[in-house]
Amino acid sequence: MTETFTRWDVTDQLRTPEDMRLYLEACAEEDPGDGSLIRAALNDIARAGNMSRLAREIGMSREGLYKALSEDGNPTFATVMRITRALGLRWRITETPSARTL
Repeated sequence: MTETFTRWDVTDQLRTPEDMRLYLEACAEEDPGDGSLIRAALNDIARAGNMSRLAREIGMSREGLYKALSEDGNPTFATVMRITRALGLRWRITETPSARTL
């Protein structure tokens, strides 16, 4: 008997807005500080939904959105904000347990 494997893709798991929110929240928590996991999560969420519709909603071309969210992409903060708003999400800033004052 031969085993077969299929490639696992997180986009198959992002079925509801709640799934997407929780995924983005987890990636934001684990991000190393350079935004790479947040960018990757937004890419996954956009691919799980409708990339063309999202691009239209935020005023970008589909190709431009793919490029901004690609592994080599570097979306502006404004783009990240427009994407999250178009997804019906908002950012909330909270203090970390180990926060220190400046």
